[in-house]
Amino acid sequence: MTTLQSVPALGTHPASGSLPSRAETRDRLSKATYDLLVIGGGILGISTAWHAAQSGLRVALVDAGDFAGATSSASSKLLHGGLRYLQTGAVKLVAENHFERRAVSRQVAPHLANPLTFYLPVYKGGPHGAAKLGAGVFAYSALSAFGDGVGHLLSPAKAAQDVPELRTDNLKAVAVYGDDQMNDARMALMTVRAAVDAGATVLNHAEVTGLRFTRGRVTGAELKDRTSGDEFGVTARLVLNATGPWVDHLRKMEDPNAAPSIRLSKGAHLVLKRTSPWKAALATPIDKYRITFALPWEDMLLLGTTDEEYEGDPGQVEVTEKDTAQILDEAAFSIRDQQLSRDLITYSFAGLRVLPGGPGDTSKAKRETVVTEGRGGMLSVAGGKWTTFRHIGRTVMRKLEQLPGHPLGEDYESVSTLPKRLPLPGIANPNAVAHRLLVDGPAPGPRMAADTAKHLATHYGSLAFDIARMANENPELARRVHPDAPEIWAQVAYARDHEWAETVDDVLRRRTTLTIRGLATDEVRAGVESMLGK
Repeated sequence: MTTLQSVPALGTHPASGSLPSRAETRDRLSKATYDLLVIGGGILGISTAWHAAQSGLRVALVDAGDFAGATSSASSKLLHGGLRYLQTGAVKLVAENHFERRAVSRQVAPHLANPLTFYLPVYKGGPHGAAKLGAGVFAYSALSAFGDGVGHLLSPAKAAQDVPELRTDNLKAVAVYGDDQMNDARMALMTVRAAVDAGATVLNHAEVTGLRFTRGRVTGAELKDRTSGDEFGVTARLVLNATGPWVDHLRKMEDPNAAPSIRLSKGAHLVLKRTSPWKAALATPIDKYRITFALPWEDMLLLGTTDEEYEGDPGQVEVTEKDTAQILDEAAFSIRDQQLSRDLITYSFAGLRVLPGGPGDTSKAKRETVVTEGRGGMLSVAGGKWTTFRHIGRTVMRKLEQLPGHPLGEDYESVSTLPKRLPLPGIANPNAVAHRLLVDGPAPGPRMAADTAKHLATHYGSLAFDIARMANENPELARRVHPDAPEIWAQVAYARDHEWAETVDDVLRRRTTLTIRGLATDEVRAGVESMLGK
C-alpha cells in the first residue's frame, strides 16, 4: 500500500527549464495584443491554435478547466475510419478519415497511437449477416489502401483463441478489420505542447467571465484565474469560441438573442480489469446503426458507448446506473459474464458529443463541424471527430483566412502552405525508446522496470528520456506512485513543471492513468497534492 512516507522528499520545486509561472503567463496575456484568442482547450481549439501558431500568428489559448478536461478526454480512445458510416454511403468521408488516421498514427504521432485489430462477431439472428459484414470490412480496408491488411472473415474458434472471453454460442463468423487507438488526453497535451513550441501562449483553469467589445466587435475576453482568483483580460483581433458543449453559452455572451446552434449527445464508458489477455478488440453490432465496443486499453478493458440526447448542464454530465446497466447488457451480446462483473469496474466516464442542431436520432446524426459567425464577429466552431483533429484545425484556419476584411491581417503564412504532416513532440519509435530506457539505466542503481519503460515510451515518446533523467538524478522520483501501476513519481514532477498540471485530477486523470486504473487512493492523491505544492 502506498503511504505518504513514499512521496519523494525532493522534486517539490519546479525544475530549471520549466514552464513560466501562471503569474508570468497572465502578465504576458494581459499586455500583448493577439491576432487570435482561442477560448476552449479541447482538441478542436488546441488544433486550431497549433495551426495558427505555425502560420506565424500571435495566438493565445485559454480554458476554464484543464486542457482536454471534458469531452476530449472522454472519447472511445479511437482513431478510426468509421465503419458504420459505410452504411449511409459516406464512402468519401470514410476514406478521408482513414487518411487522417494513418497520418496521425504513422507519421504525426506514432509514439502516441498504436494499431488495433477489431473483431466484429456475427451471431445467428443478429442485425447483419456474415456476407454483408465480410464485404463491408473488405471495402473498409480497401478505403485505407489495405494499409492495415485485408478485411476478411475468421472462424469463431480462431477468434476465441485471441479473445478468450468472446461468447461463442450461436457465433457464425467473425469479420476482421484494422484501426488505431490512443490515449486521448496524452494526444491532446502533446498538441498543446506543439502549439506552444510554435509560439502560442496558453493557460488552463482560466475562466471567461465576459467578452471585450470595440465598436460592437468582439475584441477579447475578461478572465479569472481559477487557481488564484486573479482577474485579467486578453485583447485580440479575432476571438474563436471553441468551447464544445458550452459553445452556445459563450455565443449568448456575444448576443443574448443568439439561437441555439448545436445539440448534445452523451457517450458513457466503463473501464474494467481484464480477466484474460485480449489480442483484439470487439465491435459488436447492437442494431442497424449502433455498435458497442470492447477495447483492450491501458492494460484494462474499455466498454461503451451510449448515445442519447443530453439537455442538462454540460458540467454535470456523469455515468448513471442506467448507463452502466446498458453498457454491460450490450457488452453481454458478445462477452462472457465473468468479464462483466461489476466488481471489475475501476472507473467510468461520460462525455458529450457536439452535433449540429436539428431533429432526429443522435445516433444517426453526422459528426460534422459547425462554424458560425456571431453579430460581434466572434467565430464559433464545434463538433467533429477526434480522428480528424488536424483536418479540423486546418479547416478552421481556412475559414479565418477567408473572413471579409481579413481581421487577422495578411502578414502570415497561409495554412495551405504549411507542411502537411508536422509531427507532435516526442516523435519516435516507442519500441526503440522502451529498449533504450531499459538498457540505459543508472549504472549504480536498479534498472527501470519493463512495464514502466513501455508506459513512458508509449505516452511520451522520446520525451521519456527527460523523465528517466529526472529519475536517475533523484532515485526517489524513480519509485512507483502506486505498486500496481507503471507510473513513477518523476512523471508527477514532469506534469507539474512541463505539462501545465495544476490540480491532483490534472495529474491522475489526464497526465497519467492512475485514476482510470482505480488507483487514485487517498494516499496517492495526498502525495500528488504535496508534490504540486498545494
